[in-house]
Amino acid sequence: MEEESVEVLTPGPELLTERGNTDPAEDIERVFAEVLADVIGVDRVSADSHFFNDLGANSMVMAQFCARVRKRPDLPSISIKDIYREPTVRGLAASVAGALAAPAEQPPLPPEAPTRTTTARYVLCGVVQCLVFLGYCLVAGALTTRGYEWVSAAPGTGLPSVYLRSLVFGGSLFVALCVLPIAAKWILVGRWEPREFPVWSLAYLRLWTVRVLIQMSPMALLVGNPLHVLYLRALGARIGPGVTILTRTIPVCTDLLTIGAGTVIRKESNLLCYRAHAGRIQTGRVTLGRDVFVGEKTVLDIDTAMGDGSQLGHSSALLPGQSVPAGARWHGAPAQPADVDYVRVPPRPCSTLRRVGYGLAALLQLLVLYVPLAVGGLCVALREVPALGRAMAPGRLGISSPMLYLDAFVLATVVFFGGVVLGLSVLYTVPRLLSRLIEPDRVYPLYGFHYGIHRLITRMTNLRFFRWLCGDSSYIVPYLRGLGYDLSKVVQTGSNFGTEVQHETPFLIKVGSGTMVADGLSVLNAEFSGSSFRVTRVQIGARNFLGNNIAYPAGGRTGENCLLATKVMVPLDGEIREGVGLLGSPCFEIPRTVERDTRFDHLRSDGELERNLRAKNRYNRHTMALFLGVRWLHVFLFSLISLLTADLYEVLGAVALAAMLPVGLLVTTLYYVLVERSFTAWRPLRPQLCSIYDPAFWRHELLWKMPDHHLLAFNGTPFKPLVWRLLGVRIGRRVFDDGFSVTERTLGSVGDDCTLNFGSRMQCHSQEDGTFKSDRSTLGPGCTLGVNSHVHYGVTMGEGSFLAADSFLMKGEDVPAGARWGGNPATETRENPHRPEACRAAARHR
Repeated sequence: MEEESVEVLTPGPELLTERGNTDPAEDIERVFAEVLADVIGVDRVSADSHFFNDLGANSMVMAQFCARVRKRPDLPSISIKDIYREPTVRGLAASVAGALAAPAEQPPLPPEAPTRTTTARYVLCGVVQCLVFLGYCLVAGALTTRGYEWVSAAPGTGLPSVYLRSLVFGGSLFVALCVLPIAAKWILVGRWEPREFPVWSLAYLRLWTVRVLIQMSPMALLVGNPLHVLYLRALGARIGPGVTILTRTIPVCTDLLTIGAGTVIRKESNLLCYRAHAGRIQTGRVTLGRDVFVGEKTVLDIDTAMGDGSQLGHSSALLPGQSVPAGARWHGAPAQPADVDYVRVPPRPCSTLRRVGYGLAALLQLLVLYVPLAVGGLCVALREVPALGRAMAPGRLGISSPMLYLDAFVLATVVFFGGVVLGLSVLYTVPRLLSRLIEPDRVYPLYGFHYGIHRLITRMTNLRFFRWLCGDSSYIVPYLRGLGYDLSKVVQTGSNFGTEVQHETPFLIKVGSGTMVADGLSVLNAEFSGSSFRVTRVQIGARNFLGNNIAYPAGGRTGENCLLATKVMVPLDGEIREGVGLLGSPCFEIPRTVERDTRFDHLRSDGELERNLRAKNRYNRHTMALFLGVRWLHVFLFSLISLLTADLYEVLGAVALAAMLPVGLLVTTLYYVLVERSFTAWRPLRPQLCSIYDPAFWRHELLWKMPDHHLLAFNGTPFKPLVWRLLGVRIGRRVFDDGFSVTERTLGSVGDDCTLNFGSRMQCHSQEDGTFKSDRSTLGPGCTLGVNSHVHYGVTMGEGSFLAADSFLMKGEDVPAGARWGGNPATETRENPHRPEACRAAARHR
C-alpha cells in the first residue's frame, strides 16, 4: 500500500489560529511538511516517511529544519531530540500539537546583554598580567641562580656533598613554590565569597594571579595523593577526612568548596567554584556531602550541591541551582534522577595512618630522589662531561658563532631522539612488568603498594607524545598493541584511533574488529570507592564508531555495530545496544547511519581498501617524519636559547635566566604559528565532505598533530585572542578566553566581547566511520560558552546567546540571538537563571 502524501501548501499564521474548524495536529503537519520539503529540495514529502531511512536526511539537514521551524512564530519550537524521538512528520506534529494550544508556563527570560569593557581597560589588564608574569620569572631566576651556584660550589669532588646541597636547595624551592599560592590567596583575596565582578577588573586580576600560582605549584604533581587534599585545605577548602580527589583541574575559589568525609571525585571533573558569564566572573558554592561519588568527565557549576551518599554519573553536569538529594543517584547533562549505581567496588579498610604514610612516602620520594637528581644531576653533568661543559661555558659563544649552532644541533639531537628511543624502551617493558603485581577484579585498599603501582602504570602509559606521533594513522594500532591493548582481530582502516586516547591500564582493554575511535576517548577500566579500587576488563564491540570526548566505563552496555556520538553518556543499565546509534547524556537511540555516511563505502571494498590504505600509509609516514622534524626543531630552538642564556649569564646574571622562560614561550608560540600557517599555505580551510581516503582529508588531519599545550599559558589574558588571530581564527575584540580551544582555526569565527569558559571547545569537523565532514561555525558578538561546552561544525550562535556548562551544541544548529541553550544535545531552556541567586543577592547589597 502506498504511503499517504502531504501536499505542500503555503498556509499563513491564520491557518493555525482558526482552530475551531480544524485539528491543530493536521495544520501543524501540513506546515511541517512544507518546511521540510523546502529544506530537502523536493516538491512534497509523505507524512509517514521516516526522515532518515526514507527521505535520506541526516542530523545536519534536520537541524536546519528545526531552525526554520523556530523562526516561525505560528509553530511550536522543536529540537533535534524531538526529531529522533518522532522521525516522521505525522508523529512529530502529533507530539507538539499540545504545546501550541497550551498556555506558556512562564514568560521567556529577557536577553541579558554582556557587560562590555573599554579597550583601554582590556589593554591595561593585559599589561599588568604581563608585568606579574615577568616579575615572577625574575624572582624565580634569581632564586634559581643563587641555588645553582651554591650547589655547584659544593666542596670536594664526591657526589655526597652535591647531593646534600641539591636536597636542601631543591626542598627549599619546592616548599617556597607550594607556600607562595597559599600566601598570595590569603593576602590578595582573603576568603572567597559568592559574588560577581567584571572581567578585566582589579578583582579579576586577583583571581587570575591566584589561579596561575595554584596551577604552577608543584603540588599539582601530587593529585590523587592525600597531601593534595591537605593543600586544598590550606587554601581554604573545607574537606573532611578520607576524601579522594583524582581530578587535575584544581579548584580556584577554594573557600566556596565543601567536601564531606569519604567522598571520591574521579579524574577530568570540573568544580572550579567560579564561572565567566556575559563579561562577568561569578563565584559560587559547590557543596558535597559525606560519601559522595562524582564521576568522570563531569561538571559541577556554581551554586550546586550533593547530599550525603549521593552519586553523579560519568559525563554528567549539575547546573546552577541543582541539588542532588541525599542517597540519590543522578546522571545526565543537566543531571536528572537515575537508578544506576556508579559505585561498583566494595569498600576496604583505609585508615588515616595509611593515608598519612602514603602521603609522606610520596613526599620523601619526591624530595629525596627526584628533586636532587634534577638539580644535582645537571651540576654533575656540567662538571663531569667535558663536551657539555664546554657548550655551556659562558663567554665563548655568540649569536654569529658557528659553534653555537653546532653545539645546539648536537644537544637537541641527543636529547630528542635519545629521549624517543629511551621512552619507547621503558614504555614497552616497565609497565608490563609492573602490571603483574595487580590482579584484575581484585579489590585493593587505596593508598597502598598496589595503588601506587596502578598510578605509576597510568602515568607511564598515557604519554601524549607517542599518541600524537602515531594517532590518526595505521601506526597507532601497533603502538597501542605494544602498550597492552587487545587488538589482535582489528581491521586496519588507517584511522582506527585518534591522537587523544586515555586509559587507566592498557592491559585490560579489548577493541573489536572494524571499530574506529575519534579523539578524546577515556577508557575507565579502574573503579573507585572512597576507600578502595580495582582494575577490570573493558570490551568495546566490533564495527563500532566512537565520537569525540567519550568516557567508556567498565560494564558499558553496548555491543556490536553501534555509533556512539560525541560526548555521549555510555549506558550502564538496560539491554545491550546493538545496531543503533546513541546520542546525548543520558543517551537515547538514533539511526546507526544515514545515506550520506555510506556514499564512500565503495572505497572500503577489499581491493579499493588495500589500495587506498597503502596510499594513506605513505602519506602518514611522511606526516610522522614531518612531526618528528617539527618537534626536533623546537628542541633545537630551545637548545639555542639555553646556550645563549649561559653565554650571557656573566653579563646579565639572574636577568638572563629570568628571561629564558618568557623568551622560550614567545619563540614557541611564534614557531608553531608559523608552522601551522605554512601547512595551510596561509590560506583558510574550506568545508569538506569526503572520504578518509581522500588526500584532502589527509592534508586536513595533519593539522590535528600541531601541539597547542603552550596556549594554556595565555588563558584568561588578552594575549590568547591575539594568538588565535595569528593562527587564523576570525576573532573579535575584547574576547575573554579562559581555556577555549578550536580544532580548525580558519573555520572558526568568534565575535566581539564573547565569554569563553574553561574547557569550552569549537570542533569544526566530524568523522563518522569512513566519512569526513567539516564546515564553519560562528559565535556572534557577546556569546557565552559554559565550562566544558562543545560546539560542533556548521553552527551559528546569535548575538548575546548562551550555551550552558557541559552542553553539546550539535552540527547545523542555529541559536537565535539572546537565546539560552543547554543540555546534551543542547536545546532551548529556561530552567536555570543566568545569574545564580547568590550573585543576585550580592549585587543587590552592593
